[in-house]
Order: sequence, then structure tokens, then C-alpha cells
Amino acid sequence: MLNIWTPEAIQLFILFVVPGFISIKAYELLFPSQQPDSSKQLIDAVSFGSLNFAFLYIPIGLIESSTIKTTCPLSYYFFYIFILFLAPLIWVYIFKKIRLSKWFQSKAPHPIQKPWDFVFAQRKSYYVIVTLKNDKKIGGVFASNSFASSTPATEQIYLEKAWELNENERFKKEYTDTAGVIILSSEIVTVEFFNY
Repeated sequence: MLNIWTPEAIQLFILFVVPGFISIKAYELLFPSQQPDSSKQLIDAVSFGSLNFAFLYIPIGLIESSTIKTTCPLSYYFFYIFILFLAPLIWVYIFKKIRLSKWFQSKAPHPIQKPWDFVFAQRKSYYVIVTLKNDKKIGGVFASNSFASSTPATEQIYLEKAWELNENERFKKEYTDTAGVIILSSEIVTVEFFNY
């Protein structure tokens, strides 16, 4: 029977899987999406970990062939902390910059899947008018204390200030006796944004 608990097997697991999982989790924070099943995530983690190892193969080879392990063990351990934990974050950051570049977007789909996520991820402040399915309109302010859900959660929006609208559906005055309003996507038809 194959023994997978040898020190060499554990080292290989750490070297190829841990950086991959770090890359996956960092990427999910930057570009939220539906969670794949865990078996696919394991395959992705090994793939990303292999890329991490491939990109850093030469520095790893140089360190392993040097005497640094015995002459300066602290530097050796810090090098592998960089390989396992920091390099995967750096690759994700570089990949984010490439994916959000205009050149890349002209060649491939945008990494953010929904306009809802794209708009609210910018964290800009807006006056907002939300039209509901019953034709009622809700005015409010989306600012620093407001919140909008992001993928994979169902779309919901919290407006920190609610405003009364006039007959022309323009902002008339702020309601001072409320702490904001939460609106569920199941009730929303449109969301209009105005510069704050």
C-alpha cells in the first residue's frame, strides 16, 4: 500500500497545493464568482501551485544548490515562506492588473461577471433611484456606510440615507427619521445612479 504520509509526500503537497489554494482564495476575493465544487478546487489548486513552482523554479534551484540552508537557515525559511504564501498573492495581483487592462478586455471577457458587482465594487458614492416591480420609486444615497451584496450572494442593496422624491422623480429632501433602507433584488426593476 502506498504511504502518502512520508515527509517527501507532505512536502510535495505543501509545495504544490498550499500556494494554489492561496491564489484561488485571493482571486475569489478580487473577482467573486460561484463556488466550484471542492474536487475542481483541488485540481485548480494543484494547477496554480504548479505554475507558482514553474515560475520560481530557477530561484528554488539556486537556493537548493547553495549552502544557504546550512549557513543562514533563517533566510532559507523566509525564502520558502515567500514561495508558499507571498508569491501566490503577487501572481494574483499581476493577473488582476492584466485582466483589468483595456488591451486584455478587448481580447477576453471581463473578469467581473455582473454589472451589479462591477458598479458597486468601485465603491463610489451616488444618489440612487430604485424602481420596484410595483412601480414605486425609492430614492436614497449609496455612500461609504452603504452596502451592496456581491456574487455569489443574491443582489441586495442597503442605502444609508433615504430621500423623498418630488413629482418629477427628483430628489426633494432627505428623510431624517430613518437609518436607511434595504432593498431586495426580487423587487427591483431598475437602479438609476446620479453623481453624489
